[in-house]
Amino acid sequence: MLSEQSAATVRATLPAVGGALGAITERFYAGLFAARPELLRDLFNRGNQAAGTQRQALAGSVAAFATHLLDHPEQRPDAMLHRIAHKHASLGVTPEQYDLVHEHLFAAIAEVLGDAVTPEVAAAWDEVYWLMANALIAVEKRLREESGGPGWRTWEVVERVTETADVVTFRLRPADGSPVRDFLAGQYVSVRAALPDGARQIRQYSLSGAAGPLRQISVKRVQGDGAPDGEVSNHLHARVREGDVLELSEPYGDLVLDAGPHTPLLLASAGIGVTPMTAMLAHLAGSGHRAPVTVVHGDRSPAGHALRTDHEAYAAKLPDSAVHLWYERDAPVGTHSGLVDLAGVPVAPGTRAYLCGPLPFMRAVRTQLIAKGVAPADIHYEVFGPDLWLAGQS
Repeated sequence: MLSEQSAATVRATLPAVGGALGAITERFYAGLFAARPELLRDLFNRGNQAAGTQRQALAGSVAAFATHLLDHPEQRPDAMLHRIAHKHASLGVTPEQYDLVHEHLFAAIAEVLGDAVTPEVAAAWDEVYWLMANALIAVEKRLREESGGPGWRTWEVVERVTETADVVTFRLRPADGSPVRDFLAGQYVSVRAALPDGARQIRQYSLSGAAGPLRQISVKRVQGDGAPDGEVSNHLHARVREGDVLELSEPYGDLVLDAGPHTPLLLASAGIGVTPMTAMLAHLAGSGHRAPVTVVHGDRSPAGHALRTDHEAYAAKLPDSAVHLWYERDAPVGTHSGLVDLAGVPVAPGTRAYLCGPLPFMRAVRTQLIAKGVAPADIHYEVFGPDLWLAGQS
């Protein structure tokens, strides 16, 4: 927890620092990449940097962490820390890089806020930073030890399946033929792709199939619609075929099933958010889960519903399941037209919910679930890309 003196200083300066975090994070990344350009080339997502979403996520997480320290001094925001730590561990972030971040972040704070950064203010926010950084370092160390893997490993593409016009599934096996460790349904792997300009950009993709000797990822080609197209997703679609190799991390991610055989579940997804839900359904079908499972999915059209056959087939194998599908156009008989609306969907008492999809979708579903009596603590979510849920709450 924060020291009493630092807590008073952070509380007094949080409005000013919070209001300037956008400018601070912009200046931070500019200074960091000027000093260490290889980090932008080979670690940070260049698309998120260009769009500014990574700056928003960083600002949101810092503000949320500081606010939590003040409002709940006896607790750490472990849910937020674990989500960030899983991402960092999958990317290969090292403890030494926290020193580098500290150097450039505090230089940016001093540059943006000027004389307002007195020694007392600097010391208080330094304490905030290292409370957060040291907690993340400890969690990331534990996650790496638990993964038991070598970090990056080379995998061969053994099958490529076109799911929709914009989604391709890759099935991969270790290039060296060594055994494959199990993963938890809902986890993701990082993929490090060698791009034509020499960069080695990293992206996370949910594992979309059942555990076994192969890894399966389903990649949506990101169309920029005015912004740059997704570098790695378009590279994988255009260039990667059977026989090619990719570098994958060990599985990470905290959106994993944590429910006994008698716990009712609701799995809600939209668009490519279907990928972790399909893996969860595969696990539930294979493990003989007998409690009610409600499957909710929204998409633009049936033709754009990736993994639809698997999605419905795994649900059909469960003894007590209900599937509710919404399509914005061309909705077939037995499905709904428009956006997901849970008004007519029964939700069993004690339900634990897992959400994945665009933020507006997840926020709307979460609101409806709480109104139906689902405890907020029982609603879990996964954000693809920078976690702007925190930015929206800061």
